[in-house]
Amino acid sequence: MSTVTRAYVSRLAGLTVFDPNGDRVGKVRDIVVALRVGTAAPRVLGVVVEVVARRRIFVPMGRVTAIDPGAVMLASGTLNLKRFEQRAGETLVLGELLDRQVTINESGRPAHVVDAGMEQARTGDWVLSRLAVQEPGRIGRRGQLHQVSWDEVTGLALPQTGQGAETLIATYRELNAADMAHALQELPIKRRHEVAEAMDDERLADVLGELPEAEQIIILGTLEDSRAADVLEEMDPDDAADLLSELPNVDRNRLLELMEPDEAESVRQLLKYSEDTAGGLMTSEPVILAPDATIAEALARVRQEELTPSLASQVYVCRPPSATPTGRYLGLAHIQRLLREPPSTLVSGVLDDLEPLKPEAPLAEVTHYFATYNLVAAPVVDAQGRLVGAVSVDDVLDHLLPDDWRERSRRG
Repeated sequence: MSTVTRAYVSRLAGLTVFDPNGDRVGKVRDIVVALRVGTAAPRVLGVVVEVVARRRIFVPMGRVTAIDPGAVMLASGTLNLKRFEQRAGETLVLGELLDRQVTINESGRPAHVVDAGMEQARTGDWVLSRLAVQEPGRIGRRGQLHQVSWDEVTGLALPQTGQGAETLIATYRELNAADMAHALQELPIKRRHEVAEAMDDERLADVLGELPEAEQIIILGTLEDSRAADVLEEMDPDDAADLLSELPNVDRNRLLELMEPDEAESVRQLLKYSEDTAGGLMTSEPVILAPDATIAEALARVRQEELTPSLASQVYVCRPPSATPTGRYLGLAHIQRLLREPPSTLVSGVLDDLEPLKPEAPLAEVTHYFATYNLVAAPVVDAQGRLVGAVSVDDVLDHLLPDDWRERSRRG
């Protein structure tokens, strides 16, 4: 089957969703979009998938690697099985957008939406770019059907005025996480908490990672414990560990108990290390491959949208198991080297045998290591020769800068 770059939502409903191994995950039940202020087409946030026992979960669009005429393919078999709950600023296409009345700009005539087409932009994001609308017909007859672009009708976008959390989120939707964090800090405290509450878990996790620790703690404290645990699961493990380390033991342990066991265990491992060591700086989720993986597989992994540029700069090859702590660490391969080799070559044949960092290595040693070898990420290996994580340059800089550097940047 060929991958499509435009799909109509009514045709997606009921399609089977598969993980990378070809195992059935569930069926598509709806598409979640974020309406915007003005005429900009809504961004597709993700897919509502019905899994076992009629439970509906949310799968972010970044996890979708292909949409075929008969199936939807995911990049990972690891999913958050929490029951889907719609948040402010989110619209269900099948459940809420279809049958809505609009006005066709060119003719001024009313019509109602009968289908919506989503299209993949050059950036890789999906947007709801097309609409199928039908004008009212005479008694006993169907009205005229039109296919129009999103900006050729009115009646669906958010209002230009108003200070509701939904409108604010739509206004800030295009900001990156750091700029969104700055914008959030400029809001009154009450409004700030309303906007944080209305954000989806993934977006809020990204924004929290860009806020000063004091602000992180305040916002996390305004959320219900179950929601706070969900947001912590979406954060990078090292960021979640840094945040939890600032909480009283009783609060930290309560939130860890509410997190998914695998996610909580990764964070617990990081909490064992002092924050000014390689172990305290590292993330436990770098790109890890088995020795028999090909360069084509390695390049496919580093293309994943959720990876930061520093973590995507290299892959780490280890004996099974592939989750940290891994089997014996064998070496790393830089993306620049991967791009120069035939795709069918085994990644284990192009490894750099650079001596890795130890978890207890102090910050001064880590910075010296990065400067010596001109790296943007570095492996951390324990005394048993197992890869336990990777330090990225952004985390090193975060600890080298003054504690209030984010606040200074906002004021500047």
